[in-house]
Amino acid sequence: MTEHADPAAHADAAAQADPAAVPYRPRATLRDVAAMAGVSMKTVSRVVNGENGVTPQKVDAVRLAITRLDYRPNLSASALRRSSGRTAAIGTVLEDLANPFSSALLRAVEDVANERRVLILAGSVDEDQQRERALVRAFTERRVDGLIVAPVGEDQGYLRAEMEAGTPLVFVDRQPQGLLADCVLSDNEAGAGQAVHQLADVGHRRIAYLGDLAGIPTAEQRFAGYQRALLERGLPLDPALVVHDLHTVDDAARATTALLRSGGGSGDGDGPTAVFASQNLVTIGAITALQDLGLETSVALIGFDDFPLADLLKPRVSVIAQNPAEMGRVAAELLFQRLDGDRGRPQRILLPTTTVLRGSGEIPPAVP
Repeated sequence: MTEHADPAAHADAAAQADPAAVPYRPRATLRDVAAMAGVSMKTVSRVVNGENGVTPQKVDAVRLAITRLDYRPNLSASALRRSSGRTAAIGTVLEDLANPFSSALLRAVEDVANERRVLILAGSVDEDQQRERALVRAFTERRVDGLIVAPVGEDQGYLRAEMEAGTPLVFVDRQPQGLLADCVLSDNEAGAGQAVHQLADVGHRRIAYLGDLAGIPTAEQRFAGYQRALLERGLPLDPALVVHDLHTVDDAARATTALLRSGGGSGDGDGPTAVFASQNLVTIGAITALQDLGLETSVALIGFDDFPLADLLKPRVSVIAQNPAEMGRVAAELLFQRLDGDRGRPQRILLPTTTVLRGSGEIPPAVP
């Protein structure tokens, strides 16, 4: 009769023969655990998956063998055998994990998922529609239990089959197109309006707008809020003070420099006395330009989205702050509600923004 090899014993013997060596220890299998515990592989499977019908003595024997062998079950494979089909993983498809907004949102999702011992898979799409689809496909092929998506494509209808198959979807930051599903959004239009009203309150009449990519729904909403607030305050909309399609710090810095050096478009040589930057990377680019030109204390600035160290710069940067952590928390809790069986109508949750005045947004226009 052939004696079953004990991977742990084999590794221990190798270490004793050469204490300086790092022994190779093959990954223990379900069969190894069953042999050490003296039970069937089916019994081990039941214990690993938390199923009933196993005596306490056998449960103890299996758990002892798992500990000694450092056995790690294949969660994806075992999930396929469970009646629930759950993999204890959810996918998050966000715009850019390096951006403070996305990273704060992801961390909040992770905190909620950790309470349920659920793994997070995450990826960045970088405003690339094909990358969005590729990430969604990669996650669904791994049979994630649900998806949280910040959509960039013009049509999320391709996800309808996943929804019909029972995969819960929650969209964040932007509303999906071509699909009715849960979404958690910021009130972008109202937030942009708050920025313009604040600048007008301290006397500014020539307020420049620095916008993200014009086709992004959030950028469209923020520009709409800027225009509406100008109208409400009786201020002119000067196309020469509006720049769209800025998506990097360098792009925004160049655009801000050009605006301030050109003297604006009023016809009398007066440039903007204040700037509203509609995205955090655009705000950083505007700050860079203002500092390079020595205008950081004479041209007012309010940015949309907070960012690290904004309160340590001189002057400290005023912002319209979203709450990405709250957005992530609400989205994750909504997703788990769906996983728990909620079959109610799709929800559209709109989160308010907050005006955070630190100094740059309170600078008055220079007296002529």
